[in-house]
Amino acid sequence: MNRIAAIVAGALVILMLLSSMLFIVDQRQFAAVYALGEIKEVITEPGLKFKLPPPLQNVVLLDRRVQTLDSPESRAIFTAEKKSLVIDWLIKWRITEPRQFIRNSGSDVRNVENRLAPVVQAAFNEEVTKRTVIAVLATEREKIMQDVRKRLADEAKQFGIEVVDVRIKRVDFASSITDSVYRRMDSERKRVAAEARSTGAAEGEKIKADADRQREVIVAEAYRDAQKVMGEGDAKASALYAEAFGRDPQFAQFYRSLEAYRSSFRSKSDVMVVDPGSDFFKAMRGSGSAPAAAPARK
Repeated sequence: MNRIAAIVAGALVILMLLSSMLFIVDQRQFAAVYALGEIKEVITEPGLKFKLPPPLQNVVLLDRRVQTLDSPESRAIFTAEKKSLVIDWLIKWRITEPRQFIRNSGSDVRNVENRLAPVVQAAFNEEVTKRTVIAVLATEREKIMQDVRKRLADEAKQFGIEVVDVRIKRVDFASSITDSVYRRMDSERKRVAAEARSTGAAEGEKIKADADRQREVIVAEAYRDAQKVMGEGDAKASALYAEAFGRDPQFAQFYRSLEAYRSSFRSKSDVMVVDPGSDFFKAMRGSGSAPAAAPARK
């Protein structure tokens, strides 16, 4: 039993020793092999690798993928016009020289980011101070990012990294300027709105005046046409009356009497004091009234 236990114990020791001597390098990683505190080898190819057991050799794995560094804080930068701008940026970087990276920043990515952020901020300061606000906001925004990337190329080599891309995320005025800009924009918008309302009111009055003029013209033309039609109708009526009255004078006299009665007695309250025997009531007396004496014939 003691011999079996010893064999098992020996096997376990061998397995532990082998496990400390073997390691796997992922395709997304670099592996730096240390020997007594110094970098003996940098492994860039993925696969199962071999090393001496600790403390003779140790392995540090580095991420070879593209990393992102955002601006840690927003700082004001003055333009060529002495305008204060706040720029938020980001850069994309990756490790290209593991030995140089470890010598300068160790194996912790945060160390290189803490040292790289001021360098990037200084590069932006150099580029922005040469340009106007309009250039930074629109016309030369892409050029600024390209120039900053060129400035960082040599600096990045000292860190053992490569700057893949530089981007401006946001450009804004400093808070003290932003308020005045907003107030000026508000005043400008109000002025434009007042001008639009004034123009609209003037156009409205113009349209209303034109509509009134057209209405007056239409009413005048309609009145003219109506008077013309009425005149023609009166003329035709007069012609018809004349023709009818000419055929029967007695009927004409009777019709005129009825018209006179209609005009005289428009309501029940109308009162007339007239001699019943007058010619005015001749039509009302009818045929039963005493005829006038005929003149004597010789």
